[in-house]
Order: sequence, then structure tokens, then C-alpha cells
Amino acid sequence: MCSLEGQQEAAFCVGDDVPALVTDRSGSIWVAYGDEGIYGGHPESAGGLAGWNTAGLAIWTPEGRLPDVPLEGCTAATEDDRVWLVWYSGSSRGGTFLTRITPSTGEVVSWPSPVRDPDGFAVRGRRAVLTKRVHNQRTTEVVRAELVDDTWNVTERREMRVPGRVVMRCGQGRDGFLWLRAGDTWLRIEA
Repeated sequence: MCSLEGQQEAAFCVGDDVPALVTDRSGSIWVAYGDEGIYGGHPESAGGLAGWNTAGLAIWTPEGRLPDVPLEGCTAATEDDRVWLVWYSGSSRGGTFLTRITPSTGEVVSWPSPVRDPDGFAVRGRRAVLTKRVHNQRTTEVVRAELVDDTWNVTERREMRVPGRVVMRCGQGRDGFLWLRAGDTWLRIEA
């Protein structure tokens, strides 16, 4: 952990193989792990998803509240006081899920994702934007979705040219905006 001036204040381990990580407004860290972390024997990674406070203490684990067993984290986002972790499962049923966690109440809700294995996600209310990029290309697929009757439905799908080559897993959602890195440029896409 670093101060606002960039000085290290504390250090702790959140586990192995972290493809998706986001911090919430209180500074807590939320992680969706990859398969090597989940099945690699590191106790912090074994649950597939986790939340950590600023002191390095685990504050949240799935505890059977997910629709399937996580295999790989895709991306993460925040919306007000809620955290979203996007991941896909390792079971024969398969599927990619959007999981919303409300730390203040402990509520956990998951929905099937309208996009398989997205690498960018942001949400505002019942609207979301997801991206699916091809590594090292100058385009990304932008998908807009809306939550209707407990199902995320695609409302728009388009390919967007970006100013630089995209790097996989460099999209973060913050309060309704998706921030994507393309070359030396950060793009902001509203949900």
C-alpha cells in the first residue's frame, strides 16, 4: 500500500495469478483470480474471488454464493458502494458471470454475462458496457447491455478503432465509466 505521495506504507499478499483487481471507495481490494492461483495451492487464491481491507485482512470470500466454480477472472468494476467481479467458470456447464458484491450488506448477486470472457466492464444502474479486445490490434468490440427482468440483454454491438494497440486486461470500470488503455492513450467509455 502506498501513500498519496507514493511512499510505501504497508505490504501484504493477496494470492497468486491475479488477472482482475479493483479497489473500492474505502480502499479495499477486490480480486478475481486465474486458474493457476485457484488450483496452485495458495490459500488466498483458492476461492476464486476475494476482498481484502487496507490492513491486508480478508473481508470477503464466495462461501458458496456463486452460481458456479470460478476458473478465471476477466475484469472488475465499481459502482457507488458496490463491487463487480467478472469471471468464467471451470465446470462443464461453463459460462461467464457478472457478480455484484455490496460490502456493507454482504449481498452477492450473479448474472450470466451477455459477452463471453470480456476484458473490460463498467456499469451504471441497469446499463453496462463491456469490451472484447484482440491483443495487439487497433480495434475493440464495444458491447452495450441493459438489465431487463433479471437478464443482461445486448442493446448495441460495434467495433471501435482505437488510437493505439490494445493490451489485454487493461480495462477498469469506475462508477459508470470504462477506462481502456490503447497504446499510450487512456479512453473513457460511458456505460
